[in-house]
Amino acid sequence: MITEAPNPPEQDAAAMHLEVCIDSVESAIAAERGGAARVELCSDLLEGGITPASGLIATVRRHIAIGLFVMVRPRGGDFCYSDLEVEVMEQDILHARNLGADGIVLGILDQRARIDVERTRTLVQLAQPLPVTFHRAIDMTPDLPAALEHVIATGATRILTSGGAPQAPLGVAQIAHMIEVSRGRIAVMVGGGIRPHNIAALAAATGAVEFHSSARTPARSPMRFRKQQMSLGDASDREYQRFEVREENVRVLVGALTAAERRPLGVPAD
Repeated sequence: MITEAPNPPEQDAAAMHLEVCIDSVESAIAAERGGAARVELCSDLLEGGITPASGLIATVRRHIAIGLFVMVRPRGGDFCYSDLEVEVMEQDILHARNLGADGIVLGILDQRARIDVERTRTLVQLAQPLPVTFHRAIDMTPDLPAALEHVIATGATRILTSGGAPQAPLGVAQIAHMIEVSRGRIAVMVGGGIRPHNIAALAAATGAVEFHSSARTPARSPMRFRKQQMSLGDASDREYQRFEVREENVRVLVGALTAAERRPLGVPAD
């Protein structure tokens, strides 16, 4: 259940829209057909998303016309990167830009889990003229208000956040505050646990107009022969496990968001 934040900021006049996190060409196409305004392209979503291969970026670009933002994250785990890892991120930004990406998604923290302003600013400048979203690494920081100001100082265009909580419905008050104090300086996109049943309430409680969802559904593997007790990875149950974005799931999310957009301010979601 979402508790409305006290005195939520007024909703921006801009139309609400949905970004869908995807890791395949098929999911990108489904997201576009379902009405998403933009996709965030990653690989290995079970790790929270890492940089996709150049071939995947190029093929997704050929098959969709909506916005394509590319994750630039050299590995899973924490967000404190070595100089060599940052060098990899620099090259990935250049490749993504050359392959037709519309934006970059990244995040760097220091050893104390604070925003690494200088190195992030360098990557933001390298990505120009593409906009940069600072992802949910911000939710891992010890001081979210300070982190917000630090991200703004990097020149990033947008923040993706759950308000420092495991899921956005638990971080409503913090999200509303971030939107209130950041308006006009950086966009705040809400992500983490976004579902058709809560997206309208989140919009009403925070004043947010941008939302991010994976909209993932388990998909049955087409493999007819399965070798039992054999695994090529560390997770023994992953060999025949797949996830996908389905057009109908995105359409339901977009429909709920459209209904929220049309609802007069001050009228609670059902």
